[in-house]
Amino acid sequence: MSTQTLTSADASMARFEKQTTRYGSVTMTAGLIFSLLGPTYLVFFGGLDITPAMIGVAFAAVAATFGIFWIVEPLTYFPILGSAAMYQAFMIGNISNKLLPAAIVAQSSINAKPGTRRGDLASVMAICGAATVHLTSLLIFVGVLGSWLVSIIPNDVIEVARIYILPSLMGAVLVQAIVAMKQLRPTIVAIVLSLLMYLVVIPLFPALTLFGTALVVLFSIVVSWIVRDRQAVHNTVED
Repeated sequence: MSTQTLTSADASMARFEKQTTRYGSVTMTAGLIFSLLGPTYLVFFGGLDITPAMIGVAFAAVAATFGIFWIVEPLTYFPILGSAAMYQAFMIGNISNKLLPAAIVAQSSINAKPGTRRGDLASVMAICGAATVHLTSLLIFVGVLGSWLVSIIPNDVIEVARIYILPSLMGAVLVQAIVAMKQLRPTIVAIVLSLLMYLVVIPLFPALTLFGTALVVLFSIVVSWIVRDRQAVHNTVED
């Protein structure tokens, strides 16, 4: 490949990243504003007698429960999705059980490594496809046929699906990630640390329950880096 072609590709990718960052920031900000319009209206014009202290307590309760994910999720998703797809993913939602698997499968299908430009573009296209399929299926199976389907499905089946749907989704995502990434050492490290955290550490120290996921992610990164295959990393750098 000629130097001129490489330069043109680099320039195009740089322009793409610049534009997605610009419009992604604007879109995310607009989404935040629109999502707060309803609660803001209720607070100031709904006659609900909500005080700033009540809002602060509610925010603290939510932050104590979910605040750790504000840090863990971006750090976990970014190496696979890339910057452009991150804007899409956090605007659309259902990242771990829909968008991330779609990106992993797309990258694996074209042999694109996560973190590369080819991998980032594959993530963008995969998320576009996943969102299109999701919206189409919602329109048909919820908007058009939703009431009819619920009326004919036995309650026992609905109850079983409600109980097991999340473990099924997370199990499928885990298997997809392991097969697509093909990184034996980090996989073993993550599984072992997860088992230790939730079978040993948390029963002994229940106060760490809310921070279990974050701690496993952090220690998995550190330990995986320590036990990494240095020869393989050296060969990749040289390539």
